[in-house]
Amino acid sequence: MTVILTARNFEKGQSATRLLKDKGIDISFYQLDVSNDNDIKNISLQIEQQYGRLDILVNNAAILYDSWQEATDADLQVVNRALETNLFGPWRLCQVFIPLMKKNRYGRIVNISSGAGSLTYMQGGAPAYGISKVALNALTRKLAFELRGTGILVNSVDPGWVATDMGGHGGRPVKEGAKGIVWAATLPDGGPTGGFFYDGKPEDW
Repeated sequence: MTVILTARNFEKGQSATRLLKDKGIDISFYQLDVSNDNDIKNISLQIEQQYGRLDILVNNAAILYDSWQEATDADLQVVNRALETNLFGPWRLCQVFIPLMKKNRYGRIVNISSGAGSLTYMQGGAPAYGISKVALNALTRKLAFELRGTGILVNSVDPGWVATDMGGHGGRPVKEGAKGIVWAATLPDGGPTGGFFYDGKPEDW
């Protein structure tokens, strides 16, 4: 596969791309802020012109694990910022790339969710983050239903608590957290769609 890596920060994106290229990965970098309409329009045009297709879209951008607040007194401006990136960013990207996937009658959309987005296990705390992930799961279901028969599969994946900048120390290694994402990104035709998965196994909504 040719991998397209995106990042808000140009220097960090370039650095990550160089590291992966040194490991022999076919990868290119585009600067992208998923809350910026112009960035999304530009990257969709560039990818269509350069490649003519986008087979897999992994919506991984997420911000604001707001463990310092509760829903009863949450700062709704913080909630709005989380929704802008965690929900509307993936939604915008889906809208610009689904037509290209339909044209090629193939697509895999992987929305990176969280156990915090499961209503079954939901408790108090981190309202902006948790509610944004519930909404992302709802988007997954809506898109999967609307795209039946198009060759496009849409799923949510919970990678678990992963040791990233956002997750902090103590979580799963990134390689382990990524396995379920790769599984959903490479599903065969006729694979599941509209599901919520952890390591390739169904998770309670």
